[in-house]
Amino acid sequence: MATRGWQRGHTYWALGAALVFALGILFGLVMNNVWLGVVLAAAISVGWLIAYESRRGRNEGVYDRDDDGAQL
Repeated sequence: MATRGWQRGHTYWALGAALVFALGILFGLVMNNVWLGVVLAAAISVGWLIAYESRRGRNEGVYDRDDDGAQL
């Protein structure tokens, strides 16, 4: 059964995503294009969240020789 409730890791996950998003918007303001900042922030935030969850789940650097992706 999965654990329920708000865990400590979720706090860092949410704070990191908010910080990356805010920095992207700030970058957009500096470049005089807020929409560019929002799009960049969203893309980087999603990438950061995937990397964070992979690291948290101890899945970073895992190599499965039977799962090449290029082979069908």
